[in-house]
Amino acid sequence: MIDKETFLQIVDSTPLVSIDLILENQQGKVLLGMRNNSPAQSYWFVPGGIIRKNERLSDAFKRISSVELGAELIITDAKLIGAFEHIYEDNFLGKQGINTHYVVLAYKIKAKEHFKPKPDNQHSEMQWWLKDSLLKEPKVHKNTKDYFV
Repeated sequence: MIDKETFLQIVDSTPLVSIDLILENQQGKVLLGMRNNSPAQSYWFVPGGIIRKNERLSDAFKRISSVELGAELIITDAKLIGAFEHIYEDNFLGKQGINTHYVVLAYKIKAKEHFKPKPDNQHSEMQWWLKDSLLKEPKVHKNTKDYFV
């Protein structure tokens, strides 16, 4: 495992590749979490996470969904909606002068009928949103809104 200072050097030096999960329930609502951490702290955001070196996309998808949602999802059940670029002025440690740059693979996936997300330590709460509502809400991050416009 990489220590925080070494990871901060990586964040300062290169883009991170990540997966975002656009999880939609049977009513057409999308799951968002209120972020506890930077970047995007105090904003509603789709679940997601970075892909680790030498980790296959399918394995990253399972791990990220398990950690962020409490349920292991399978990449073959999802549809890639595109690659997006997220650049933030801050970083996970709050160190001045270091921004965070993600190249994000966004996947849309349908939730099983009785799916109940289990929030992790990165989110204070999880909530299902109608797309029209999330697009109007100022506390939904612009990078999340970009998936729906």
